[in-house]
Amino acid sequence: MPESMLLAAAVGVVAGVLAVGLVLVLRRIVRNSAELGTDVEQATYETLHLASRAAAHLRGGFGVGDSARAARHLRALLGADSLALVDATGVLAVDGDAALAELAERLARPDKGGATKVRVHHRVATRSGETDAVVAPIVQDGRRVGALVAFSDRARAGLVRATGEVADWVASQLELGELDASRAALAEAEVRALRSQISPHFIYNSLNAIASFIHTDPVRARELVLEFADFTRYSFRRHGDFTTVAEELRSIDSYLRLERARFGDRLQVTLQIAPEVLPAIVPFLSIQPLVENAVRHGLERKEGGGRITITAEDQAGFAEISVEDDGVGIDPERLAGILAGGTPGEHVGVRNVDARLRQVYGDEHGLVIETALGAGTLVRMRVPKSQPLRSTAPATGSTPAIPVRLAADRSEEAP
Repeated sequence: MPESMLLAAAVGVVAGVLAVGLVLVLRRIVRNSAELGTDVEQATYETLHLASRAAAHLRGGFGVGDSARAARHLRALLGADSLALVDATGVLAVDGDAALAELAERLARPDKGGATKVRVHHRVATRSGETDAVVAPIVQDGRRVGALVAFSDRARAGLVRATGEVADWVASQLELGELDASRAALAEAEVRALRSQISPHFIYNSLNAIASFIHTDPVRARELVLEFADFTRYSFRRHGDFTTVAEELRSIDSYLRLERARFGDRLQVTLQIAPEVLPAIVPFLSIQPLVENAVRHGLERKEGGGRITITAEDQAGFAEISVEDDGVGIDPERLAGILAGGTPGEHVGVRNVDARLRQVYGDEHGLVIETALGAGTLVRMRVPKSQPLRSTAPATGSTPAIPVRLAADRSEEAP
C-alpha cells in the first residue's frame, strides 16, 4: 500500500477517535448541566451563594466586618461594573474601579428630601469617561447609616430596583450583627450576675470559717486561704466565655473544701467523673452555680446536712453532667415560676446557667431539673463535647421554662 494511503488511513483513524471523544465530552457536559438544574435554578443558587458569602462579612458590622470582600460579592450579585460601600465616615470599600471612591462618597451624601430614597445619576463624568450611578441608602430604624453605590454603563430599571433591595438586605444583616453583639453582651451580663451572686453570700461565710481556724488550727486556716484565693481567682477572671469540665471541677473542689470547713461532717460529696469528659468545653461558671445551689437551697436548710453527688458521663459526642442533692427539695410549680423570672433573686445561678446553655447550644440543651418537697433535687445538663459555636441558638422573645419534674418521675422523659 502506498505511503500516502497509509497516512490517510492513520489520519482517518485519529479523526474518528477524536470525534468519538468529542461526542463523549459533549454528552458529559449536557448531563452535568441537567444535574445542575434549569437556568432559573442555577441563577437562584448563584444568587443565594453570593448573598451568603457577603453576609459572612457584614454580620460583624461596618466597623468590624470585611467591607472589601462584602463589596466584591455584592457587586457580583448586582452585575454592576463597580460598587462602593459608604458609611457616615466615608467610603469603606470599592470593588471595580478604585478611582470612583471620591465620586461615590460625593454621590452618597444625602440630600434634604431624599435621605432614604434610591437615586439614579445618569452620565456622571469620571476620569475614564461617563457612567450611570445608582445610590441606595442603607437605613436602620429609620436612620440612614450608609449607602450602596452601583456603577454601570447604563442604569436599567432592573439594576435600580435590585440595588435598592440589596441595600435593604445589607441593613438587615447589620441589624442581625447588632443583635448578635447584644446577645453576647447579655451573656457577659449573666456571668457578672453569677459573680455578684457568689461574692456576698459565699465570701462572708468563707472568711468566717477561715477565721474560726486561725487560733485553733493555723495550718488548716492557711490551706483554706489558698483554696479561697484559687476559687475567687477562677470565678472573677476576665478572659474567656468557655472553660473545660476539668477547670470547672477544680474550682468546685476549692468551693466544697471551703463549705466543708463550715459544715463539717454534715456535708458529704461523691464524685463520679468519666475521664473522657474532662477536656469537654462548657460555658464558664456553668457547673459551679449548680453545686452552690445544691448547698444553699438544698442542704443548708436540711437538719443534719446531706450529700451532693456530681456525675459527668461520656455519651458519644456529648457530655452529660448532673448535680444531685438529698436536701429539702422544692415544689416543682414554685420552682418553675422562679426559673421563669417570677421571683428575682432566687435561684439566679440556675436560671442564668440555663439561659446561657440555650443561647450557645439551642433550647434542646437547657437544664432539666427533677425535684419534689423533701425528696432532694437533680439538675442535669447535656452539652456537645466539641467546641461550641457562639450564638447558635435561635433568637426568641423569652427564655423557655426549664423542664421541672417530680423526683418520683425520674424514670420518665422530660416533657
